[in-house]
Amino acid sequence: MRTLKIQRRLAAAFVALLFAGAFFTRCASVGSPSGGPIDTLPPTVLGMMPELFTTEFKDDKIYITFNEYVKLKDQQKELYTSPAMRKKPTLTLRGKSIVVDLVRDSLDENTTYAIEFGASVADNNEGNPLHGLRYVFSTGKSIDSMMMSGYTENSQKGDSLGNSFIYFFEVDSIEKPDTYDSTMFKYKPSKIARSQKNGIFIAQNLKPVDYRVYAFWDSNDNQTYEPSIDKVGFLDETYNPARMPAFAIWYDSLRRYPSADPQLYFRMFQDVSFARQSLNEYKRTDCQRIELQFTAAHPDIRELKIDGVPDDKIIIEPITRGRDTLALWLNVAKESLPDTLHAHLTYMKHDSVRVLREQKEDLKLVWRLIETREQERERERLERDKKKAEAEGKEWIEPYAPSKFVFEKLQKTVEVNPEEDFTLELGTPPSRFDSTAFTLMSWSEKRDTVSEKLTFIPDSVSPRKWRIRSNWDPKRQYRLHIPTDALADITGEGNDSLDVNITVSDIDKYATLVLNVAPRQAGDEYIIQITDAVGKLQREVRNVGAGKHTLHYVPVGDMKMRIVEDKNRNGLWDGGNMVERRQSERAEFYKNSDEEELFTTKTGWEFEFSLDMNKLFAPITMEQLIERLDKRELQRLIKLEEERKKAREAAGGNNGHNHSHGSSGMGGSMGGMFGGGMGGMLGGMR
Repeated sequence: MRTLKIQRRLAAAFVALLFAGAFFTRCASVGSPSGGPIDTLPPTVLGMMPELFTTEFKDDKIYITFNEYVKLKDQQKELYTSPAMRKKPTLTLRGKSIVVDLVRDSLDENTTYAIEFGASVADNNEGNPLHGLRYVFSTGKSIDSMMMSGYTENSQKGDSLGNSFIYFFEVDSIEKPDTYDSTMFKYKPSKIARSQKNGIFIAQNLKPVDYRVYAFWDSNDNQTYEPSIDKVGFLDETYNPARMPAFAIWYDSLRRYPSADPQLYFRMFQDVSFARQSLNEYKRTDCQRIELQFTAAHPDIRELKIDGVPDDKIIIEPITRGRDTLALWLNVAKESLPDTLHAHLTYMKHDSVRVLREQKEDLKLVWRLIETREQERERERLERDKKKAEAEGKEWIEPYAPSKFVFEKLQKTVEVNPEEDFTLELGTPPSRFDSTAFTLMSWSEKRDTVSEKLTFIPDSVSPRKWRIRSNWDPKRQYRLHIPTDALADITGEGNDSLDVNITVSDIDKYATLVLNVAPRQAGDEYIIQITDAVGKLQREVRNVGAGKHTLHYVPVGDMKMRIVEDKNRNGLWDGGNMVERRQSERAEFYKNSDEEELFTTKTGWEFEFSLDMNKLFAPITMEQLIERLDKRELQRLIKLEEERKKAREAAGGNNGHNHSHGSSGMGGSMGGMFGGGMGGMLGGMR
C-alpha cells in the first residue's frame, strides 16, 4: 500500500511538471531572418499570478504571462472549468499576458478548481495552439490530486471519438440509478475532463472517492449534453481513483499534448430514446410536397388532415431511419392546390415533465411558384406567339418541351452488381407505373439477342424506389428500355423515352471472401461490413448466422472487416439507452493471429476467414485496449513518416539532417507510447 501511495505521489508530481512546468521552459530559439523556417512552436508560459496550485484562493483575476504575443480563439468552444463555475470566466489580452476574470461568488467553498484552456491560446503570428494549458487553485486549504485516465470511442465505427467531455459524479451526492438513470439531467458533475483528438483523456484533481462516470461528445460545441444530438457513453460500475491500477503518462511530441494508457473505456452512441418529442419544423417545399420535422424518432401521429386533399391521396415517405423527418406527397392535380394549404395534425408530444400528451396543431403551409428570369422570358415569348397566331386566324400549337419527369441518379450507362440488382429511383412517387411496358434485351459477343424477364421489388420504406432483378450474366450486355409515358409522377407528367445500357460486374475483377462463422450462441446473427483502410463502407451483408457465407464482388486493395453483434436481429446497428442503462450493440474489427486489422484483397483471389464470435466479442480488458491503441498509433506514425519521406523526396531535400530529424520525432513519440521516454519515468506504473 505504501508503494502504491509513493507511486501516486510520483505520478502527481510528474503530471504537475508535464502539464504546467513543461510550459515554463523551452529551448532558446534564435530569431530567423525573413524567409527562414516557419515557427511551429507554441508560446511558452513565463509566469502565473497568483501562483499555480494556490490554496485559500481569494482573487478575482489571474494573470498568465508568455514569452511572446498571443491571441485568443474559440473561447466558447475550448475554455471550460472543472467543476463548472456558476459563471464562466472571461479572457482578455494585456500585452504578452492574458487576464482571466472570475466572479468570486460563482465559486464554492473548499473546492479545487481547474481552468482548462484547451486550444484557445495560440501564438500571435503563426497561430500555433498551446495544448494542455490549465490553471489549478483551491478555495480550501488543500488541492485534490488524484487522477484517472480513459478512452472514448465511437461504438458503431470502433474509432476514436476525441473532444468528448467526461463527467465525474460523486456517488454519495447522487441517487443510485437502478432502472432509471437521470443523473446527467438532474445533477452537476463535481469534476470534468475532456479527451484529446486521439480519444485519450487524463482526469486530474479528483478526490479519493467513488465516482459514477459519464461521457458525451459535444457535436455543437455548447458544452451541454443534448440527447439525440450528442453521442453519450456511461460505465456500469463506480470507480475510485485511489483503488485504480497505476497508468503510464507521456507527452506526445508530434501532437503536442499529453497522452496516457487508459483505465476507463467508453463506447459512445447517440441516445435518441430520451429526446423530447415535439414538432420542430414544418414547411411546404414544393406545390405537392410537405415536410414535417420532429425532434425525436418515431413520432406517434394520431391524425393528419389537409383541407381539400383526400386522406388516400397523401403519400408518406420517411426521410430518416428514425422517421423523425417525413415527406408528405400530395397525389392530386397541381391546379387544384391553392397557394396556402391548411393542415391539422394530432400527435403525442412531451410536456415540461417529459410526459407524452396528445397535441393538436394547425399548420399553415404556403407555396408560390417563383419563376426564374429565363422562365419568365420563355413564358412571355410563348404568350406573344399565341396571341399573334390567334390575331392572324391561325391554329397555335404549343412547341414540344422535354418532360419534367425526374429519374434520380440514373445514368445512360451503368454497371450492376448482380447481388444488389439494378436500382430505380424516381423524383416523386408515381401516379402511374406500367411495369409491363419495360423491356430488357441482352446479347453476347455472338449478338444473340434475348428478351429477359424482369422482376420489380418495391423498397420497404420509400415509395419512390424499386429494385429491378433479372438473370444478370457478366458475359452479356443489357439494354433497359422505358417507353414514353410508362411512368407518370404525381403532377401527371409522363416520362420521355429512355434507354439504359447495362453491364454486369465481372466477378473475376473482384475478390471473394469466404466466412466461417461460429456465433456466441445458437441463433445469433451479425452484420458484416467490409470497409477500405480509411473506414469507407464497400460491402455489407446482414443477418449472417452460423455456417459458411460467401461474399462476392469485394473490391481489391487494403480492407478491414467490421462485425456488428446484431442483438435484436433487425439488420441494423442499434445504439444504447442511457436512461435504461442499456449499452449499444458492439461493433468490432476482425483481427488475424498477429492482431492486425488490415488485410489486402486481390483480383480473382478467394480469401477464407474463421470468425469465432466468442473470441471477437469477449469482454475487453484494459491490457487489450492499450495494445490495440498502441498498434493504431504505430500504424499512424509509420504512415506519417512515409508521408514525410515522400515530401522530402519531392522537395529534393532527402539529406542526412532532415532524415535524422524525422526519425527522431517518430521514435521519441513511440518511445513514450511503449513505456520509454517520458512515460518511462513512471517505471512500472502501467
